[in-house]
Amino acid sequence: MSDSMLLLSFTSLFMSAFLLSISTTMAASNRMHIKKSLKKLDVYGEVSVVQDELSEPFLNRVILPLTRIFTRVGRKLTPIGYLDNIRTRLVLAGLSKDFDADRFLSYKGFSLIGGGVLAILFMTFVGRSASQVVLSVLFAVGCFFLPDLWLSRKIAARQKAIKLALADTLDLLTISVEAGLGFDAALHKVVNNTTGPLSEEFYRLLQEMQLGTARDEAFRNFGERTQVDELGSFILAMLQAEVFGISIGKVLRVQARELRIKRRQRAEEMAQKAPVKIIFPLILCIFPALLVVIIGPAVIQIYETLLKSF
Repeated sequence: MSDSMLLLSFTSLFMSAFLLSISTTMAASNRMHIKKSLKKLDVYGEVSVVQDELSEPFLNRVILPLTRIFTRVGRKLTPIGYLDNIRTRLVLAGLSKDFDADRFLSYKGFSLIGGGVLAILFMTFVGRSASQVVLSVLFAVGCFFLPDLWLSRKIAARQKAIKLALADTLDLLTISVEAGLGFDAALHKVVNNTTGPLSEEFYRLLQEMQLGTARDEAFRNFGERTQVDELGSFILAMLQAEVFGISIGKVLRVQARELRIKRRQRAEEMAQKAPVKIIFPLILCIFPALLVVIIGPAVIQIYETLLKSF
């Protein structure tokens, strides 16, 4: 009995050791398998990250990091208030959604570097005299101010478009108000039936008023975003009408009539300037050609006659 119990105990001990070794081996193999899987995932993740980075366009991979570097350097070098001035000018040009001050500043840095590279190439292939070095430096500095010139042209073009569209837009606004619509509804009507920068600014004005901004503050913001003299007088008239309780329809009709008069006067002024502006092309381009065509044969005949006589 004791021998059978001893055999049974040895058998059970052997089976326990065997099962323990099998479970340990399986656990170790599972851990190795998990580690290999994790390594594969890490490699796959690295490959996928690299592939994702390489799939990005050249602008996002190279240009944008350089832009951030130029922006950090430019912020340290720019005077106080310069970035605020750039933001204001971007708003006036209608580019505040597409550009910010930092991006515009980085473009100025790229322009300066491009101008410097071209200046170095010019001095390398042409020469390095004092005058050429001065011209190269001036060219590089001028490239730095090229974005400012482009932005100024954008502002001028946008303000001109607002001036040209203001009279017709106010006529439509006046008709809508006198037809019985409220001012906000009339603005909505104008926005839906017109296009251009003035329509966009009216839409932004309407949005500000619908979001709870006071009408006088919304009109002041409207004037700051455009800075057009004719539009400034219209905004001032609307603010005074709201303060003193004057009918908006009458104010709009008066403003529309004044704007039509100013537009006609501006057209007459441009017509009077046309003869003065045409003098220089006339003298430099047209008169020499007429003289060659008209007097040329006579000069040839005179020359031949004098040649025969001598």
